[in-house]
Amino acid sequence: MNLCTANKIQTFLSLSALLLVFSSTALALDVQSLIREIEQQYSGTSSRARTTMQVKTAHWERTLEMEAWSLERDYFLIRILEPAKERDVATLKRYREVWNYLPKVDRVIKVPPSMMGGSWMGSHITNDDLVKANHIDEDYDLSLLEETETHYAVECLPKAEAAVVWGKIVYHVRKNPRVPEQVDYYDEEMIRVREIHFDDVQQIGDRIVPLRLTFLPLEKPEERTILHYRELVYDLLLDETFFSLRNLKQHKETLRFNNRPTGE
Repeated sequence: MNLCTANKIQTFLSLSALLLVFSSTALALDVQSLIREIEQQYSGTSSRARTTMQVKTAHWERTLEMEAWSLERDYFLIRILEPAKERDVATLKRYREVWNYLPKVDRVIKVPPSMMGGSWMGSHITNDDLVKANHIDEDYDLSLLEETETHYAVECLPKAEAAVVWGKIVYHVRKNPRVPEQVDYYDEEMIRVREIHFDDVQQIGDRIVPLRLTFLPLEKPEERTILHYRELVYDLLLDETFFSLRNLKQHKETLRFNNRPTGE
C-alpha cells in the first residue's frame, strides 16, 4: 500500500467516525426536542385552560373545576372554581418554587422541598409534577428506547445532579399525530409505580392535543385521578408580572391580566 492510498483510507475512516458521532448527537437532539414538544403541548408560549379533575381514592371521591394560566415553562397559576367550599384555593409556580393560597385563612404557604413528593389537592398529581413539568429535558438524560412504525419509546434517566423523585420515566409517543399515549414512572428501585394515560385527542387551533389525562397509582389499582381539559386557549397577552403572589391571592373576578389571544 502506497502512502497516498494509506492517507485516503485514513481520511475515509476519520470522516466515517465523525459521521457516526454526528448521527448519535443528532439522534439525541431529536429525542430531546421530541420530549420538550410533548411536555409543552398544553402550555405553548402562553395559555389558559378550564379543567375538571376527578379524584377517586379508596375512601372518598371528589370533583374540582379549575382555571389555569401558564407562560413558557416557568410560570403557572391555577385556581379552583368549584366546589364553593374550595373556591379560590390557588397554586402558583415561578421557576422551581411553588406557593399555595388558602382563602379561608388568607394565608400563602410556600411548598418546601421536603413536600415536593406530596399530593397536590388530594390528587395523584404531585407538587413535583407541577415544578418539574416542562423540565424533563433539563433534569434527565434521554435516549430512544424503542421505535416501531407507529410509536417511539423514550427512556429518561435522572442526571446525577438533578433533585428528582423518579428513578426513571418512559414516554410512549404516537408518531402520527405526534402525541403522548402513556408515560410510565419508576421509583428508585426501578419498580413501575405510576402511569399516565392520554386520550380524547382533538385539534385545538394548529395543535393536536390529548384532552384527557388519567393518573393511575399502580400500587392502588382502585384509585385514579382524571384531568380533563374542557377549554384550552393559546397565545394570550401574558407576562411574568401576572404570576405574582399578589395575583395568587386575588379572586378570579379581580385578576389582573389580559385574557385576549395575541392575534385579536
